[in-house]
Formats: sequence, C-alpha cells, structure tokens
Amino acid sequence: MTATRPSGGSVFLVEDEVMIRMMVADMLEELGYKVAAEAGDIAEAMRLAQSTEFDFAILDVNVNGKVISPVADVIKAKGRPFIFATGYGSSGLPEQYRDRPALQKPFQLDALGKTIESALRGG
Repeated sequence: MTATRPSGGSVFLVEDEVMIRMMVADMLEELGYKVAAEAGDIAEAMRLAQSTEFDFAILDVNVNGKVISPVADVIKAKGRPFIFATGYGSSGLPEQYRDRPALQKPFQLDALGKTIESALRGG
C-alpha cells in the first residue's frame, strides 16, 4: 500500500498527547509523508501554523482542554487542507468545520491514508 503513495507531502500535526502524536507521526511516515512540524498546545500550534510550510494538517480537536478552531482558521486562511482527529465523533467538531474530514480516534493506518487522500482531493 505504501509503495503506490506519492512521497514528499508534508504534514503539520497538532496533538496534545505525546504518545498519540508519536504514533501518528510514525503512521504518516509509513504512508510516505513527512512531518513538517508538531505542536502539543494551542499557542505553539498557532505560531507554527503561521510560520511553517506544509501541504496539509492533522488537528486534534481538543488540545489540553482548548478547542482547535483558532489554528484551523489560520490553516484555512493559508488555503491548506486539514483533517480533524477526535475521540468525540463528528458532533465534537467545531460547528463551522463540521464539513471537514475527521478521523475517529483511535484510527488505523488504512483509515488515515484514505482520509488524507480525500482531504487532498478536496473531499
């Protein structure tokens, strides 16, 4: 599965739980993507979203008890696609972003790959 995927795409990853962030980074690498930047809190995520070049982002919806909406707003303004990762289901997504792709935690490699492909196609 990984051999057919294009490599070189870069990802901005926001996840407050270090072990989950490491696992997702490993999954992304296995799929042929490179993590351009990682953040574990909203302030760092805001700074990196504004200053880092990346092809798409994966955003935890709830980062240390704070909603990810301000970071999503920056990424949307940059014209980059993004995916939400949540343990709360689609009802847990920020209301203005309920049309965006979301991964239900915990997710598997295959689901991550399909969701990324959909987001990059604009689906």
